[in-house]
Amino acid sequence: MSTVTFASSDAESSGPATSAAATPSDGDLLDAYSRAVISATERVSPAVVSVETRGSGSGFVFTPDGFILTNSHVVRGAAGKLQVRLSDGRTGRASLVGDDPDTDLAVIRTDLADLVPAALGDSRLLRVGQLVIAIGNPFGFQSSVTAGVVSALGRSLRSTTGRLIEDLIQTDAALNPGNSGGPLVNSRGEVVGINTAMILPAQGLCFSVGISTARTVAVELMRHGRLRRSYLGISGQNVPIPRAAARLHGLQQATGVQVLSVEAQSPADRANVLPGDVMVALNDKAIAGVDDLHRYLIGDRIGLKCAVTVLRGLERLEISIELAERLSG
Repeated sequence: MSTVTFASSDAESSGPATSAAATPSDGDLLDAYSRAVISATERVSPAVVSVETRGSGSGFVFTPDGFILTNSHVVRGAAGKLQVRLSDGRTGRASLVGDDPDTDLAVIRTDLADLVPAALGDSRLLRVGQLVIAIGNPFGFQSSVTAGVVSALGRSLRSTTGRLIEDLIQTDAALNPGNSGGPLVNSRGEVVGINTAMILPAQGLCFSVGISTARTVAVELMRHGRLRRSYLGISGQNVPIPRAAARLHGLQQATGVQVLSVEAQSPADRANVLPGDVMVALNDKAIAGVDDLHRYLIGDRIGLKCAVTVLRGLERLEISIELAERLSG
């Protein structure tokens, strides 16, 4: 830890002198840091579980009746063969409630009794430089603790489905295989994130899904077994907008989404969207890329009509599309 120096008062200044006894030493500061980590760890550790499938990962109990948050990639493909191990050594079977690969989150449930749920914090209150603690089971080492700081906020990573996982917490609290799904906690012992990924071979580049996102996803998974999303029914790619078309129609953005294919009987197909069309706006809001479409296509918009602006050659068309629910993938 870096040495912290304190400016002492000049003996001849008008203000009161600061006594040496009132100045914290490095030892005092380290003891305070240690107490914060110990206290947070002791509060959360009883809720942390090892999730065992073909491999192993981590998770944490967040309700007294056995609901556990973890990562989708930890439980994906487990085919019902889930087992959890508590910090007190008890083991039991668990069942998959639901998972969402787009956010890499999953909820499982165990019928083990006398569970101690973790307290959930608010990731929206985090600040860069804030102390955070990661707890999990890296390489099978039960209830391992690492500490660090919030390195950055609002990061994005690509999920296995191709969608961006947004609003991630970047931390230098060390994560290793097996930490996935475990809690990231603040100094008060409140869970502020779910540990998700590390960048290899870099050191100290680790990411967690904020608990504010996880709360929303967990509720949907407990209700429906999946996160409901709307869809258009196209595959597309980001392309530059031809300058002639941009000038002709007064477009400010440089890129749009070119439709590569249209799924039969999908909302886009029923609205006569064609391969080759370039989507440039949705409800008058610019669409510069596929990620902009993904951000719009949420569950609340299922069944609603939206106005999609497309370029078909140099022609500009406004197409009304009624969004439907995406039932898979």
